[in-house]
Amino acid sequence: MSTAIRPLDHLPLVGAARDPALLIPKGEAISFAALESRTARLAHWLRARCPDAGARIASWLPKGELASILPLAAARAGLVYVPVNPLLKRAQVEHILADSGARLFLTQSSRAALLEPGDVPEGIQVLEEALASAAMADEGQPGLPPSAAAPDTLCEILYTSGSTGRPKGVMLSHANLSLGADAVAQYLAITPQDRTLCVLPFSFDYGQNQLFSTWRGGGCAVPFDYLLPRDVAKAVARHGITTLAGVPPLWVQLLEIDWSAEAASSLRRLTNSGGALTRPLVRRMRERFPHADIYPMYGLTEAFRSTYLPPALVDSHPDSMGRAIPHAEILVIGPDGDPTDVGEPGELVHCGPLVAQGYWRDAARTAERFRPAPAASAYGGMAVWSGDTVRRDVEGLLYFVGRDDAMIKSAGNRISPTEIEEAAVAVPGVAEAVAMGVADERLGQAIRLYVRPSGSGDGLTEALQAALRRDLPNFMQPREIILMTALPRNPNGKIDRVALAGGVTA
Repeated sequence: MSTAIRPLDHLPLVGAARDPALLIPKGEAISFAALESRTARLAHWLRARCPDAGARIASWLPKGELASILPLAAARAGLVYVPVNPLLKRAQVEHILADSGARLFLTQSSRAALLEPGDVPEGIQVLEEALASAAMADEGQPGLPPSAAAPDTLCEILYTSGSTGRPKGVMLSHANLSLGADAVAQYLAITPQDRTLCVLPFSFDYGQNQLFSTWRGGGCAVPFDYLLPRDVAKAVARHGITTLAGVPPLWVQLLEIDWSAEAASSLRRLTNSGGALTRPLVRRMRERFPHADIYPMYGLTEAFRSTYLPPALVDSHPDSMGRAIPHAEILVIGPDGDPTDVGEPGELVHCGPLVAQGYWRDAARTAERFRPAPAASAYGGMAVWSGDTVRRDVEGLLYFVGRDDAMIKSAGNRISPTEIEEAAVAVPGVAEAVAMGVADERLGQAIRLYVRPSGSGDGLTEALQAALRRDLPNFMQPREIILMTALPRNPNGKIDRVALAGGVTA
């Protein structure tokens, strides 16, 4: 497989003679040739509405044909695509629209109705999904030819939560996305005979790559929104799915349901990121899906994917993160700036062409995470300093040691504690709030919210629950709310999160 850096919108051309490229449940099968022509028509339609190169277009859509093709069409039109997670609520959508400076917002009337006056900044065109879909399907519409975009041209902004503050936009180039697709297609060995059930949100790098890597290998992508785990099992059987990407909580749910022999035997690849697989979980996955290879992976939105563990090593090295994926250079760097010795912990630093271009309109946070590569790097340039501590064994395999930031990782979502805390203190009667992650077998981490009331606290828990259900998506809801008369503080007067994590009560 060639490693030439192609513009993202060239992906349909890779498998132009193959069929199909996209299969829409309860819809049609779309060939690679049709995918290319629909990308061309949609790109023309988008450019007519946003003629300025580099203008941002946002979408808030369910999975389907339009959501699948939009990233390719926006790239071809010279625009910057900003997908919004369908699970987000109005406060998060408002922030992303304003922060990105989007000029066009594609959504559905039912979703648009959830927004209030002022949520959509002035000057943004809000257009119905149906308009774009009709233009894309109309064979009488003109189309744009494949782009000649330079590899470092900004292509997408993916919003991800940080350990503090609201979601921040990670800037991704054509090279980032194109090489990311190539890398995953390589190590998963995707072929035209493969079908991927795309159950993860397309607003995540992991979820979006379900499409790109499948197309890069000539396979068929099946976008699928599900309500219950058994819907996934039925779809696997119905569509002859060979590849399924998930996060640990999803695997737990999928292993709790009954699978037909047909469905269980069709799977050939199970990929995991967003949290480590436990040994018992791997054992159960092997028992349920005996013909499937398991690919544990580690990634950062700021550099897409860093490592994967080949299936042949999962049993002998079950706790390992694996080695660098194609196109990535992974170094373990000590406090002195040099690579650590075998077995010595250090910071995981990701170098090479998968490194993103920084955070959109946020030079301060960009400078914290994106810094010059260590002297030992063969690539040089800017690197992502992950903040994660890892160690390397004598075989070159990496092992996770710990995370330096305060991120909560629940059900595969990276959640900002500050965002939850800001929503909590906006509720009358709340003086202070601290959100933390606590170990949970199903979720990885569940959210615990500590609150100091400004008054008696009578009825506050119920009021908080109602307000947070209204203002935050489901995956950000606290499992428990603990009222405290005082919160522990360190000598600097700041809330002592370490003491709270250690079980201080008041």
